[in-house]
Amino acid sequence: MIDALVPAAFPLARPLLHRLDAETAHDLTLRGLALLPPHRPPPDEASLAVEAFGLRFPNPVGLAAGFDKGARVADALLGLGFGFVEVGGVVPRPQPGNPRPRVFRLPRDRAVINRFGLNSEGLDVVAGRLEARAGRGGLVGVNIGANKESQDRLADYVACTARLAPHVAFITVNVSSPNTPGLRDLQGEAFLDDLLARVVAARDASGSRAAVLLKIAPDIALDGLDAMTATALRRGIQGLVVSNTTIARPASLAEAALARETGGLSGRPLFGPSTRLLAETFLRVGDRIPLIGVGGVDSAEAAWAKIRAGARLVQLYSALVYEGPGLVGAIKRGLSGKLKAEGLTGLAPVVGRDAASLARSA
Repeated sequence: MIDALVPAAFPLARPLLHRLDAETAHDLTLRGLALLPPHRPPPDEASLAVEAFGLRFPNPVGLAAGFDKGARVADALLGLGFGFVEVGGVVPRPQPGNPRPRVFRLPRDRAVINRFGLNSEGLDVVAGRLEARAGRGGLVGVNIGANKESQDRLADYVACTARLAPHVAFITVNVSSPNTPGLRDLQGEAFLDDLLARVVAARDASGSRAAVLLKIAPDIALDGLDAMTATALRRGIQGLVVSNTTIARPASLAEAALARETGGLSGRPLFGPSTRLLAETFLRVGDRIPLIGVGGVDSAEAAWAKIRAGARLVQLYSALVYEGPGLVGAIKRGLSGKLKAEGLTGLAPVVGRDAASLARSA
C-alpha cells in the first residue's frame, strides 16, 4: 500500500510508483527495502525519549501495522528513524484476504481506503522471521488477529500470542479492523474481557515480558469506550492504540467517487475523529495506561496535537504515501523544536494537557 518508503537514493522512484496501482507499488517498495544494507540512524535527541509499557523508546514516532504485514523489513524500517515498528497483522493460518483491487489512494484528501481483509502469510512464516532477528535491537511489535473462517477466534489470538510474544517488544490485539466480518463484535464487553484474559495468560505462560496492547476503532460510541477502558484496566493491559481506520465517510471528502469504495479510511480525514477519541480515552484512563495516537499524523503539528490529547507515542502510515520517508525526521525535528520553545526537556509534561478541550473540539 505504501509506495512512499523508497530509499532516499532513488528520488524519482516514488512518482513513478504512484503511476502503478497502490498494492503493486507497495510490493515493489517492500522488495526495495529488503535489499537495503543494515543501517542504524543517528541517535535521537534525549528529549524525544519516551518511557511506556516498561520500555524505553528512542523517539515517539512509530510505524503503524499494515505496512510490513509479514515482518520482512522491520530492521530496514527502523533504519529510517522510526522509534518503533509494528508488523502484521498476523493470523494463525495463511489467508489471501479480499480480492484485488483492495486499496485506493485519495490524493486530494491525503487519504487511503483499504479492504485488505487481514491478508497474511500465517503465523509460522512471520514467527520464523521474528525469531531470525533476535539480538538485532530496536523495538518491534506485532499486530495479531483472527482468521476470517475461524471457528474459534479467541483461540486464534491465543495461538498468535503464545508463538510471537517471546520475539517482540509488544503485542497489539486487533479487534477493530473493519475488513474482517464480525471482528469488531469482539469489542463487546463480555467477549473482550474473555479475550484479554486469555491473551494475558498466554503471554505469561510463554515467559515473555512483551506488553499487551489493545487497538480500538474510531467509530465506537462513548458508552462502548467506557466499557472497553474499564475492561482494559481490569485485565491489566499495558497500553491502548487509538485508533484503527474508520468506516465513516466524511461529507468533506473531495474524491467522491473513490470514497464510495468499501473498507477502512485512513489518513488526514481520520485525524479529527481519532484525536477526539484519543482525548476521550485519556480522560478515562489518565496515566494508568499509556496511549498510542494513530490517525492522520502527517506533520509535527499533528503529532504534537496527539500528544496533547493524551498520546505518549504516535504512529503513522498513510501520510508516507504523500510525504515520503523524510516525514519521520521532519516530525522529530518539529517536536524537538516545540520542546525547546517551551523550555521542556521531555514530552511527559505535554501528554494529555489539552485532552479536555480536544475531546470537545477535535
